[in-house]
Amino acid sequence: MINTSEIDNSIESAAQNIAHHDESDNRMFGFIIFLLSESVVFLGFFIGYYVYKTNAVDWLPAGVSGLEIREPAINTVILVSSSFVIYIAERCLRQQNLWGFRFFWLLTMLMGSYFLYGQIIEWQGLKFGFTSGLFGGTFYLLTGFHGLHVLTGVLLQSLMLIRSFIPGNYDKGEFGVEATSLFWHFVDVIWIILFLLLYVWQ
Repeated sequence: MINTSEIDNSIESAAQNIAHHDESDNRMFGFIIFLLSESVVFLGFFIGYYVYKTNAVDWLPAGVSGLEIREPAINTVILVSSSFVIYIAERCLRQQNLWGFRFFWLLTMLMGSYFLYGQIIEWQGLKFGFTSGLFGGTFYLLTGFHGLHVLTGVLLQSLMLIRSFIPGNYDKGEFGVEATSLFWHFVDVIWIILFLLLYVWQ
């Protein structure tokens, strides 16, 4: 004999899963649009930097011959490597290895925090300030704006890590984790471009 209640429950469960999937897709689509808008802002900064640099008569401030590249290069390797670490954290979560997720997620946070620390140390050692001509203004604007995004990423990661300790919260994956990870990859790509513009192309 056919149990109609079980069929109804199965249909209702399938409908809920489809609705949840559509909702997640819509949220991710909206988040991708947000990242694209952020990309346009950075692109405007990049173009402005290029125009200023190629047209300025005295580009570097007086007494400054260039930027030290060694420490920023180390920070770059650390930040870019954190993209691989956060990918491992996501993979652990998909495999329902919650402690593995927490470990690699926390490691990503520490790497991002170290990058911010390295940037602060670099700023303290620079011989020019925000008002030191076009170069000084654009340098601090670009690195500061990117640093704000790194800080935002670390704060979001902290929130996702805390939420992982809520029982059953991440049993079926989590949009916040996926979005935060995507944001972190975006931050890393932007920094690679900034590193090439600011430190390599001197």
